[in-house]
Amino acid sequence: MSKPIAFGLTALALLAASPALAQSSADFGFDPRGAELAPYLQCVPYAREVSGIRIYGDAHTWWQQAEGRYATGHAPKVGAVLAFRPHRSMQLGHVATVSRVVDGRRVLLDHANWSPIDGRRGQIERDVLAVDVSPANDWSAVRVWYHPLGGLGKTEWPVEGFIYSDRTRSAPVRVAQGPTRLKSSRQFLSAFNEFSN
Repeated sequence: MSKPIAFGLTALALLAASPALAQSSADFGFDPRGAELAPYLQCVPYAREVSGIRIYGDAHTWWQQAEGRYATGHAPKVGAVLAFRPHRSMQLGHVATVSRVVDGRRVLLDHANWSPIDGRRGQIERDVLAVDVSPANDWSAVRVWYHPLGGLGKTEWPVEGFIYSDRTRSAPVRVAQGPTRLKSSRQFLSAFNEFSN
């Protein structure tokens, strides 16, 4: 079998084996007209790079992999990775790094591949709001800023907790000024201020 045919069959087998990979051609770096697009960034390599936590594999495996290797807990700290459980269509979980602790129930996150921005998935968002909505204030459920809504998403996402790296530190509470990746907007600030009372 020739190399191009073998490569094509391997790519098709990967797509068939993983529904999460069965995306549009735009998700793989090409638009339908054949022009190359920016790379499609996943949450895992981005969180690993930002946090310094050296865990590999799907996001939903991070919490168990951290056991015995990294400290874990339910208190937000700058530099910690927030590990999301699989939920609904997010079957591989999600990981995001805490960029700021606003208060006991609000943090700002840096993460990739959460919101589609300008019609593209795999985008990086910095300093986006996440709010602890768990009844026990234990960070077991959060709502996260979602760009297409211009505010917090409506879904309550289940969370395992925080994975702390050597870079993780407690930080003084600071009021955020909006996402770095996206320009600050009145929508963002009003959603942020909604939880300041």
